[in-house]
Amino acid sequence: MELKKAIQQAKENKQAAFKFLLDTYWNDVYGFQLKRTNNENDAEDITIQTFSKAFDKIDTYNDTYVFKTWLITISKNVHIDLVRKQKSSIHSTISSDENRVYDVADESPTQEDKIIREQNLAKLLRDIKKLKPHYQEVINLRYFQELSYKDISNTLNEPINNIKVKLLRAKKLLAQILTKPNT
Repeated sequence: MELKKAIQQAKENKQAAFKFLLDTYWNDVYGFQLKRTNNENDAEDITIQTFSKAFDKIDTYNDTYVFKTWLITISKNVHIDLVRKQKSSIHSTISSDENRVYDVADESPTQEDKIIREQNLAKLLRDIKKLKPHYQEVINLRYFQELSYKDISNTLNEPINNIKVKLLRAKKLLAQILTKPNT
């Protein structure tokens, strides 16, 4: 498939085009992030988020720019956002002087938090059951059984890139279900 044709088909929401773009550019974006983060898990997560954002915003892509450059720019921004979130989540600092400790926010869940979490989990499970079975399966394997992409690929006997695309699609569909009012 030619790149311009793939981008056009992706703008028309054709799944094969998304798969082609993911397969073609996955290693470029992943390699770029691996050099930046020196962490395979972070690089993989950022790469997935990059493709998710790129596919959501494919209509905004201007073909006067190189597609790979556009993806790498999105990837940089995703990484920067992640670093900012990590920095802002630091709640306390303990100085080198052992007698000096700053207030640390108690983040342990209260009884109410536990009940709310259980209710939210039950609703999430009901919403997951609204997905097609093959999407339910990848969500279950990845997030409830905590399998790696490679393990899911082996379990389902499918290529790893297919698993990534399925999981990406499943998350988008689940997000749509979760954001619908009165579901």
